[in-house]
Amino acid sequence: MLAGAIIPLGVFTFLFSFSTSVAIGLVLQALMGLAADADYSACVKLITAWFGKRSRGFAMGLFLTASSLGVLVTNAIVPTVLQAMSWSAVYQILGIVTVLIGLVSFAMLRDSPNTRVCAATAPPDLKALFDNRDLMCLALAGFGAFWGTWGFAFWANALMIRGHSLSPVSAGFIVALVGAGAIAGKPLVGLISDWSGGIRKIPIIVCLLGFCALLLVFGTLTSEFQFRLAAPLLGVAAFVYSPLMGAMVAEVAGLRRAGAATGVTAALWQLGSVVVPVVVGLVYQATTSFPTAFVTLAAGPLLGAVCMLFVREGRGPTGEDTRP
Repeated sequence: MLAGAIIPLGVFTFLFSFSTSVAIGLVLQALMGLAADADYSACVKLITAWFGKRSRGFAMGLFLTASSLGVLVTNAIVPTVLQAMSWSAVYQILGIVTVLIGLVSFAMLRDSPNTRVCAATAPPDLKALFDNRDLMCLALAGFGAFWGTWGFAFWANALMIRGHSLSPVSAGFIVALVGAGAIAGKPLVGLISDWSGGIRKIPIIVCLLGFCALLLVFGTLTSEFQFRLAAPLLGVAAFVYSPLMGAMVAEVAGLRRAGAATGVTAALWQLGSVVVPVVVGLVYQATTSFPTAFVTLAAGPLLGAVCMLFVREGRGPTGEDTRP
């Protein structure tokens, strides 16, 4: 499943470089999106099967540094690379690299015996997932968290360029610092959660409230120096909830439903990243206010923290440690 998601993503990314019209570009972007997040469910299922509850937080944190590394590399390299080559060449390179990663994954990764045992049982009941109150609260919390994280990732460059006249390279470097902070923070928060006995709920709430506060602070900054100082801290807060939330979804659902539960919740989380660019764009267009745009972003993690209050932390649905 992992290779079956990554390889098509690379192929569609490569083909996007040859788009000759808006219609073709939209179709290829939709195909890229169809493949882009299926890898996440497969990876969470693998981690849930191979690692127990008291070592899963660090494993998830290490795995999810990938998204932060993507933010760092993209914003540190792409603005400069675009000055030397065309956008189509950049997409061709990304597509080829992605296909190669998919082939390596297919050759190197192995399913856990626990996964094969679960596969021999009846398929997971999707209705039971939607009836799970804790899982739905986690889905809403993730929606709010993604609203803030990916709204910032999508809009931060443009807001700093338009609101404070920073150059594209300077704005890209600041967002890259956000990614750097997340790379350090994700494994660390996962390790702390494991050391505390696998506690997830309270650290997630603390992270989301801190994220909300830092977005509000970031919206009041005015100079490039201030942005550079705040960016790594914002990076820690903007991403560190994700390994704990991902692990908690699998633990609430249980190993047999971990893949399906991750897919369902991730789909709802992604709605936050889909809706927020439009909303922030409309708010900024109406107000031309840099602080107001960041207040709009901060509303997401605040909603996430409130939803997390209603999640009951505990073992899997049958009382197990979600790993046979």
